Amino acid sequence: MTDTAARLLRLLSLLQMPREWPGSELAERLGVADRTVRRDVDRLRELGYPVAATLGASGGYRLTAGSALPPLLLDEQEAVAVAVGLRVAAGQAVAGIEEASVRALTKLEQVLPATLRRRVRVVGGAVAVRVGEGPTVDTEVLTALAAAVSNRERLRFGYQDAAGAVTRRHVEPVGVAAAGRRWYLVAYDLDRAAWRSYRADRIDGPHPTGARIVARELPAADAADYVAGRRTDWGTPEYRAEVSIDAPIGRVAGRLGAEPGTLVPDGDTACRLVGTRDDDPEWLAVQLLSLGVRFRVHDSPELTARLRQLAARLAEAVDG
Repeated sequence: MTDTAARLLRLLSLLQMPREWPGSELAERLGVADRTVRRDVDRLRELGYPVAATLGASGGYRLTAGSALPPLLLDEQEAVAVAVGLRVAAGQAVAGIEEASVRALTKLEQVLPATLRRRVRVVGGAVAVRVGEGPTVDTEVLTALAAAVSNRERLRFGYQDAAGAVTRRHVEPVGVAAAGRRWYLVAYDLDRAAWRSYRADRIDGPHPTGARIVARELPAADAADYVAGRRTDWGTPEYRAEVSIDAPIGRVAGRLGAEPGTLVPDGDTACRLVGTRDDDPEWLAVQLLSLGVRFRVHDSPELTARLRQLAARLAEAVDG
């Protein structure tokens, strides 16, 4: 190995193993003299990698914890193991880890050679990403969405609505967020000239168009707030909502943008939504209808009014 940069990367990869390396063994692995190993260690230190050295017959070099994370260099088996592990971690109900796992998986699969990427898909093919007890999501769909967000590229995909109809969408993605037991893509729909959130399990065949997205201001602090209904462009005052829902809390949690404590169980087969809301009553009305179960509004004139407006619109649409 004569190329200095390649040799430094190989040396860094060896030092990332949790052991001490005698200089002579490193020299043998790299095919260079002991003096070259010492110079390369000094170069790594100049680059900010904390390489410690101990003297004596049992001494050697090792990479210690520093103030920054060095680039991790993985062999083929390690890369496959990490990618499959990230697929599993993306479905865990641990706050914050789902999004981080998808971002890491996106970065890893982006740089994997084609042969390794195929191995990851074969080994991880049986690993379905699931948030809690929600619907399964194709991991490749998630990574494609996250990559488009990172690359600021427009996307086209097929989208299945609640009735089962599939339409083609052309969007500018700005974020991917997990809410309760579902993944969502938040994007600006170019054909409808409006912001939308799309359930990831209903997205089929997302592919980037290569066109860059236009800078737009999302009407929320971030994608997670948008999915939760905390939009900044509604300007609606707070209102109280109290709704009985004929479904167990596990089926409803995360689908109404509710903060912890506002959705409470009512036996094993029902739950109640109670508390003060700062979102648009129409947004909550639509979310309640999308549950596909019976519900009753007890004390919310604003929500009742929006539901009646929606009922009138639906009746007009059905009656032609």
